[in-house]
Amino acid sequence: MSIIIHIYYTGIKGNALKFAKEMVSSGTVSKIRQAEGNLAYDYFVSMDNEETVLLVDRWTDQEAIDRHHASSMMDTILKLREKYDLSMRVERYVSDEAGIPETDQKFIRE
Repeated sequence: MSIIIHIYYTGIKGNALKFAKEMVSSGTVSKIRQAEGNLAYDYFVSMDNEETVLLVDRWTDQEAIDRHHASSMMDTILKLREKYDLSMRVERYVSDEAGIPETDQKFIRE
């Protein structure tokens, strides 16, 4: 099992993308990816709304997320969110350990 978090950051005047770029350029993303329990931390740009950036954040378990939230990196993230005046929408998922069903496999090109 893993926990996947989708955070949709929305701002104005390109602020969501500026936020994501600063998260990368400041080294914060690299530090988060190296944190115990982090499985993925990636930003994606919306094709439908240029003012929204999606963060896909994946952790081994809730304890790993709790450690992340207690880390000094959260201070950096909170300050940058404030700097760029971003609103957020959050979705949380638990992975399906069974994997991709065989009936869906035929639609996947590797």
